[in-house]
Order: sequence, then structure tokens, then C-alpha cells
Amino acid sequence: MNRVSIVMEARPENISFARVAVTAFMSPLDPNLTETSDVKTAVSEAVTNAVIHGGGGHVKLDLSIQDKTLTVEVADEGVGIDDIAAALEPMFTTKSDMERSGLGFTLMESFMDTVSVESAPGVGTTVTMTKKLGD
Repeated sequence: MNRVSIVMEARPENISFARVAVTAFMSPLDPNLTETSDVKTAVSEAVTNAVIHGGGGHVKLDLSIQDKTLTVEVADEGVGIDDIAAALEPMFTTKSDMERSGLGFTLMESFMDTVSVESAPGVGTTVTMTKKLGD
């Protein structure tokens, strides 16, 4: 298994860095353009959620590859999610004042094989996503 961990400030400019980092990390599996685009979009959504809803601090990006499966974990130190089931519903947003569409989790679920969310109010949120690559 290959693993990489990156800790970055929860800033909008680090969203594109996360996309580039995951692309470089998964490149040894020779993913096709669709797989690459899918993963980049899902990571972008997860890191965007951490930046916008996490309440500042840091975002931790943990990447691993085992048996052609990429695992991406995005964790924040933020306010957490009170109702995960509601947050996973399409169009749910707590930031309507920022014109957020509430489709982040829906997009992640569309582009990745699995998506799980763990959260505790006042502690933070961790989104774990997997995708089999190179088939």
C-alpha cells in the first residue's frame, strides 16, 4: 500500500492544490481521463465543503492506494454536521446566503464508488471516498 498525508490551511486557494495532489498520487495506476476527472471533481467538492463549512483551521487530505483502489479521506476541524442524513440529501445546504447549491455530496457519490461521512458537532467532519482505477 502507498500512503500520503497532506495538511493544509482551510483556504479556497488550496482546493486546486488538492486536485493536483490527488491526480499526481494516482498517476501510477494510469487512470483514464474519465476516472481522473471523476476523482478530481469529488476531491474538489469534499475539500470545498471542508473549507466553507469546516469553520477554518486545517484540512487533512489522506490518500492511499491498495489493489488498484484509491482511497481519499478529507477531514476538517470544524463545526461538524448535526444531521448527516439531511446533509447527504440533494439540494441541502446550510449556506444559502453564499448561493451554495447543496450538491457536493451528491456529486461525490456520483463520481466515486463509495462515500462515507463521519462527523461530530464541534469536532469536525471526515469524508472517505474510494474508487477502483485502471480497469
